[in-house]
Amino acid sequence: MRYRRAALPVTLGLGVAVTLGMGAAPASAQEAPAPSAPAMASTQGYTDAGESRKANEKFFKAVVQDALEKQAEKPGIQQVTVTYDARRAPTFRSQIANSTSIWNSSVRNVQLREGTNASFTYREGNDPRGSYAQTDMHGRGYIFLDYRQNQQYSSNRVVAHETGHVLGLYDNYRGPCSELMSGGGPGPSCTNDRPNATERARVDQLWQNGVASVAFDKVAFGK
Repeated sequence: MRYRRAALPVTLGLGVAVTLGMGAAPASAQEAPAPSAPAMASTQGYTDAGESRKANEKFFKAVVQDALEKQAEKPGIQQVTVTYDARRAPTFRSQIANSTSIWNSSVRNVQLREGTNASFTYREGNDPRGSYAQTDMHGRGYIFLDYRQNQQYSSNRVVAHETGHVLGLYDNYRGPCSELMSGGGPGPSCTNDRPNATERARVDQLWQNGVASVAFDKVAFGK
């Protein structure tokens, strides 16, 4: 889901030099390439760009599928571990670590960890669409973190919000600041980077059946 890009202040209109909580963008920020769009069929961002719930479902299902395949040799209900790779987003290492810590302390049935052979990756650069989560529809996906947007909005909130899509949560841009998945809806002044009780319970519900992928489909998508 996309964080709605609010009207930028004049000081931001000429580039990414102004900092709003994350620190200055790296010197190479202006040249950093955005990810290739053609192969990626499903996008969900931090601001409201009219994406559908189906797009979010595809991203979640892709991550679930990959995580389940890696744990298929371990029978029984168990806590699921979803592995991510943050090497392509070095500017945001502290925000990614913060997001991981928040989610791992907030839910029981799924945990995030950094490692190789990852189910999804983090990337960084410049993109007029802002930050977003995207899947290739084949069990892999990534979260793209836009430099400019992460200066306009709370970077910790942006990263935690986008990571929420990995765990199966939808956007609700009309929600209050206390709701993490309201994303950019409450405006740049909102810095809350923690899911509320409803969001935490929903993630635990979605992942409560461990490697039982059929149960995932029934809970998440009504199948």
